[in-house]
Amino acid sequence: MPATISLTSLFWTLPDGTPLFSDLNLVFGPRRTGIVGRNGTGKSALLRLIAGALTPQQGERRVSGRVSMLRQVFDPGETVADLFGARDALAVLARADAGEATLDELSRADWTLAARIDAALGQAGVACTPQTPLDHLSGGQATRVALAAAMFDGPDFLLLDEPTNNLDRDGRAAVAQMLRDWQGGALVVSHDRELLEDMDEIVELTTLGAQRYGGGYSDYAVRKAVELDAARHDLATAQQQQADIARQAQQAAERKARSDRAGRRLRVSGSQGKMLMDKAKERSEASGGANARLREARAAQADAALSDASSRIEVVEPVRMDLPQSGLARDRRVLTLTSVTGGYDSDHPVIRDFSLALVGPERVALTGPNGSGKSTLLALITGALPPLSGRVERHLPPVLLDQAISLLDPGETLVEAFRRLNPGADDQKCRATLARFLFRADDALKLVGTLSGGQRLRAALACTLGGPTPPGLLILDEPTNHLDLDATQALESALAGYDGALLVVSHDARFLDALGLTRRIALD
Repeated sequence: MPATISLTSLFWTLPDGTPLFSDLNLVFGPRRTGIVGRNGTGKSALLRLIAGALTPQQGERRVSGRVSMLRQVFDPGETVADLFGARDALAVLARADAGEATLDELSRADWTLAARIDAALGQAGVACTPQTPLDHLSGGQATRVALAAAMFDGPDFLLLDEPTNNLDRDGRAAVAQMLRDWQGGALVVSHDRELLEDMDEIVELTTLGAQRYGGGYSDYAVRKAVELDAARHDLATAQQQQADIARQAQQAAERKARSDRAGRRLRVSGSQGKMLMDKAKERSEASGGANARLREARAAQADAALSDASSRIEVVEPVRMDLPQSGLARDRRVLTLTSVTGGYDSDHPVIRDFSLALVGPERVALTGPNGSGKSTLLALITGALPPLSGRVERHLPPVLLDQAISLLDPGETLVEAFRRLNPGADDQKCRATLARFLFRADDALKLVGTLSGGQRLRAALACTLGGPTPPGLLILDEPTNHLDLDATQALESALAGYDGALLVVSHDARFLDALGLTRRIALD
């Protein structure tokens, strides 16, 4: 029997009691399944429930076969061997080579282990050894090694949460190829449209539940659009039917009122006999009752049709990132780097003799493979890292949105963060801005540390771009890594109207193409 993952009547709530899954029913087989949905719909929680890291409050989770989840957080001092769970086994082999292993260790030694790990690392395209510390690898290299480790023992299912985040083009291509060659099942949470194109099916999580679509991302997008158009058409039809029935009921009530008034006048005039008048009244009441019952039945049908059409349309308020103007003049000097050399290892600086001048509302992308020094250069530009030589002149104070969203304090509320970063804003401006970014009412009082990655970036955008005066220089480091597709498009639209200088690091080619860049600077 093929391995399967079965979720039956699953119920799970967030720590604050908000229901995330209610009566969720899904079955996964040995296929590549893309999991998509807006931020906060529970994609990462779903993988953790399947992996057993979370326990459902109700319902049942059954997994026949072995699952392996991609690790994305590493402890200090861990090596590549730790990712493969091979530190002790490799130590035995090292002792065997030195003639120090016991007979028991020799009898249990896996003599092919080192060669198999080397082969897995080669497939991942990362030049390292099992002894390499993980903190010596770039974020993209570590992700590729972690994926190789997740695949290493041939589990039945891979659970991957945003596996292409932080990866350059080569890294994304390597991950995509590794998944194409994978013979088991894979559940892939991702906003990477190119990676999702290779999936066998797409499962979308919404506030309405889960819906499965065959094929890759393009097939899903087409079918989703058709379904939405049909549901909106049915909703409009049901609303029109309801309005027609209400109008007919009003017209019937008006006719009955006119008929009743006429009957009362005839009785008062005495022009017709009482028996004749009573018979006419009985016929009118019988006819009116039948018509009323018919209208009630039609109204019930219209209400049911309206309810059905409404249930197929997720009510989602769009993110509106409309920005005030920064007023940056076209000839205003923004940033100057002159012959800058720098890095965290003074003996081997990754940035050497680098010069750059930003003037006015330029839009510049820093590109290059993982490990080429993009994040190091941003640290030099913002002052987080002093240069070893050369000069950095910040003519305007930059605002950096890095991948860790470090400008927000996990222990502060969103209101507190906004007021700290925008000291001139009053409470009304604070609340209105947060609401535009979908943090309404009590949501604005949530602690930053309780937010998902996408929600945290959205909060940072609200606090920096939504203030009374946006920054003259905005620096973005992989801003789309944790944003869902709708939020990414909203960010693209907002940045299209941003009139300040923009410096962005991203491996998302579609995102960069949408920014209207004035130039690209490649690091190698």
